[in-house]
Amino acid sequence: MRRSPLLFTAPLVLLALLLVILVWEAVRANVSPGARSDWPWRLQLLDTEALGSLLAVATGAVLARAQYARTVRPYLGYRGSWRTGLLAEGEPAWRVGILNGGQHIAVVDSWECRVVLRGGSDEAPVPWAAVPDVVSTLTSAGLSVGRDYQLIAFGAGFPLVGTGNYETVPVGVFSRRCVEKVESLQVRVRVTDVVGDSHERVLDCMRGARAEYNVPGTEPVNG
Repeated sequence: MRRSPLLFTAPLVLLALLLVILVWEAVRANVSPGARSDWPWRLQLLDTEALGSLLAVATGAVLARAQYARTVRPYLGYRGSWRTGLLAEGEPAWRVGILNGGQHIAVVDSWECRVVLRGGSDEAPVPWAAVPDVVSTLTSAGLSVGRDYQLIAFGAGFPLVGTGNYETVPVGVFSRRCVEKVESLQVRVRVTDVVGDSHERVLDCMRGARAEYNVPGTEPVNG
């Protein structure tokens, strides 16, 4: 998670600055009256009453912001299950969906994917890429869009509404043939919440698709 520089860092910097001033004034108050006429002890930054008021306001703002950020933060999760008829009539397909389990909206900043085919080289990590690039990789492996899989692209600004339940937004649908040919297909989503904080979640779309306990017709896998 990355905090908003304006709404999180700035209040903390202000609070730290006021604490430094408080320390300075405390030290200055313990200097002998005669020495206060000499530099730098004659430098008075703030009087005690104003400093106390500013410290109370800054501390309250930091604590209120932290509490509110915790309240509105999104809880990103995903769910995979075998369903019949999504790609071909009467044929099972592995459907993966994403959800925001929080109570408030989150806006997509970026949506990237990476795919590793079965039998592919493990020498170098696969870079994150846009959905069209992953589609090209799957097509070159002999998989057809609409028949073997569907992969949804979410653009920047797409709202993930907080549902408070387990309803998911579709991310992708994969046939048995696709599940057998693809070793790993991950989606990395970054969102910004209503207070400007950024959150990231990686969805492992093939997780559980080949597990013995999750053959077509059994319970879904959550993540």
